[in-house]
Amino acid sequence: MQRRKFIAGLAGAAAWPMATRAQQPAMPVIGVLSAVSQPSLLAAFQRGLAEIGYVEGRNVMIMHRSVEGEYDRLPSLAHELVRLKAAVIVTMGTTPAAFAAKSATSSIPIVFALGYDPVETGLVASFTPGGNITGVTNLVVELAPKRLELLHEMVPTASLIAVLTNPLNVPEMPVLQRAAEILGVRLLPLNASSQSEVDKAFATLREQGAGALLVGAEPTFFIWREQLSALAARYAVPAIYFYRENVDAGGLMSYAPDRTETYRQVGVYAGRILKGDKPAELPVQRPTKFEMVVNLKTAKALGLNVPVAILIRADALIE
Repeated sequence: MQRRKFIAGLAGAAAWPMATRAQQPAMPVIGVLSAVSQPSLLAAFQRGLAEIGYVEGRNVMIMHRSVEGEYDRLPSLAHELVRLKAAVIVTMGTTPAAFAAKSATSSIPIVFALGYDPVETGLVASFTPGGNITGVTNLVVELAPKRLELLHEMVPTASLIAVLTNPLNVPEMPVLQRAAEILGVRLLPLNASSQSEVDKAFATLREQGAGALLVGAEPTFFIWREQLSALAARYAVPAIYFYRENVDAGGLMSYAPDRTETYRQVGVYAGRILKGDKPAELPVQRPTKFEMVVNLKTAKALGLNVPVAILIRADALIE
């Protein structure tokens, strides 16, 4: 009798830790859906998470899915993150990624990092959105005229300025056309959704005699930054970019919000939601820090004298 009680006690003791482990909550999962892989921005996102107390591998898992510019893959990957029961879905970089997540779920919280105005694109109803979606916008369209103005200041002799955009993303052309009229310059729209089309766009730029180039805020132009800087050097065309990394790769200049700050804020929002905040309680944020970078080596190669006003305002000079 005593032997049977002893064995039963051992069995209960063995089962108790297993039952305890089964009752412990699983580590929450954040699903990240991005147009292109940008490790520095993912690191900034993780810093924001850490500010709220979440560290990957310790108390949160991050599942990253990137389409590397193949936008038609976004819907299937968004549904995959829903099937994996992500606690929060974060979209990085493009309007199509945010809409793919929105179409995939109406219940899982979504935090976006978005270039374009989320209200004008129809992603949210207002900057105090309600529902399951919130995030940070980089105001790409609103800042496009400023980039055109800086390019015109850098190359005042350019009466025809080419604008390279990807037709698969939301274009900046309408606001740029209005800004061009004010500056007294003409625009040459060029579309490129593949690397071969980028080559053709530069050939057209030369044929039409454009004196400068504005490269749109398009994630694929981040991927193709080496190609873009090489072509700009080959055709000796001064160009302004949205991404600082394009300038690091040899481009002339860039102007944009501080994107590391944008993605840090996205991480903060994702962490707050994991803590219990509702997306409807978190207003869409606008950028407060902006960055202008000028590559002086490239300017010298192009034979440009960088205006003193630009040198003074630049946040970083690459020599």
